[in-house]
Amino acid sequence: MVGDSKAVTVSEASWWRRLGAGQTHFSFVGRSRYFFALSTLVIVIGMLFLGLRGLNLGIDFKGGVSWQVPSASLSVGKARAVAGANGASGATAVSLGSGSHRTVEIEAALPKGAASVRSALESRVADGLAKAAGVQPSVVAVEFVGPTWGSQITGASLKALIAFFVGITLYISIRFEWKMAAAAFIAVIHDLLVTVGVYAISGFQVTPSTVIAVLTILGYSLYDTIVVFDRIKENVHGLVDSGAMSYSAGVDRSVNQVLARSLNTSIVAVIPILSILVVGAYFLGATTLKNFGLALVVGLTSGAYSSLFIASPLLAAFKEREQRYQAVRRRLARRKGKVEGELATQ
Repeated sequence: MVGDSKAVTVSEASWWRRLGAGQTHFSFVGRSRYFFALSTLVIVIGMLFLGLRGLNLGIDFKGGVSWQVPSASLSVGKARAVAGANGASGATAVSLGSGSHRTVEIEAALPKGAASVRSALESRVADGLAKAAGVQPSVVAVEFVGPTWGSQITGASLKALIAFFVGITLYISIRFEWKMAAAAFIAVIHDLLVTVGVYAISGFQVTPSTVIAVLTILGYSLYDTIVVFDRIKENVHGLVDSGAMSYSAGVDRSVNQVLARSLNTSIVAVIPILSILVVGAYFLGATTLKNFGLALVVGLTSGAYSSLFIASPLLAAFKEREQRYQAVRRRLARRKGKVEGELATQ
C-alpha cells in the first residue's frame, strides 16, 4: 500500500512537470468532435432560453424609475423588500458610498398604465423607503430613467463590435492567414453566444456594465487565441512543412506546449473576478457587480476554452483540406506502413 501511494504521487508530480514544460500529449484535434458537441449543446440550450423568455434587460434599456435613499443603516435586501411590497416588482438595489455619505439606489421597471399610476407608485415606494431608512420622504430622490440611453449604448456597442471584428480579422489575416482569422472569428462568436446564453438561462440583469464586460472579454479571448496560433505557426514551419508530422499533429503539439501558460493566465484572470462576484455581490450586496462579474467570469472561461478546444481544432480542420498537407499525411501514412511492415518481417 505504501509503495502504491508513493507511485501515484510520483506519477502525479511527473504529469505536473510535463504540463509545466509543455510536454503533455493531449489530443485536442482527435477529440474535437466531443468539444464541438459540448459547445453546440450549451449554445442551443442558451438560445432556447433566449427565445422563450429573452434577456432580463435593465431599466437603462427598457426604461424605469430610480429611487436614491441617503441612509447609513438601510440594507439593500430591506430596500428591495420595501420596494417590492409597495408595487415595484423585480426591483434591484445597490449600496453607494459609505458612512454618512452612503446612499442606497433602487431601480425598477416602469409600471404599465397611465402616468398617474406611475406617479402613485413612485410616491408609495418613496414613502416606504423613507420610513424604512428613518428619513423624511422629501430627501428620497426619485428619477425617471428613459430607455434612450440604453439604446444609444446598444447602437454604439454594435458599431464597436463590427469595427472590432473587421479590424481583428484583417490583422490576423495579415499577421498569420485568413484561415486562422476565420477560426478565431468563429471562436469569438462562440464566446458571445455562450455568454448571452448563460444570461438568458440565469435571468441576471443586462446593464450597460454588462455590455462593457462583454466587449472586454472579446479582447482577452483573441489574445489567448493569437498566442496559440503563434506557436502553431512556428511548429508548422519547423516540423509540418518539413514532413515530420501532419498539420493536426502540429496543432496538438503547439496547444500542449502553451497549455500551462493558457491555464495559468486564465486562472489568474478569473480569481479576482470571482472575488468581485462573490464578495461584492453576495456579501456586500452590490448587485451591479454581480451583473458585471458574471459576464467577465463566463466570458473569460469561455474564451480560454474556445482558444484551446474550438479555434485550434477548427484551424486543423481547415488546413487539412489543403493539398500540401494532405500529401504530408499520405507520406507519413506510407512511412508508417513501411516501418510496420519491416517490423513484421523481423
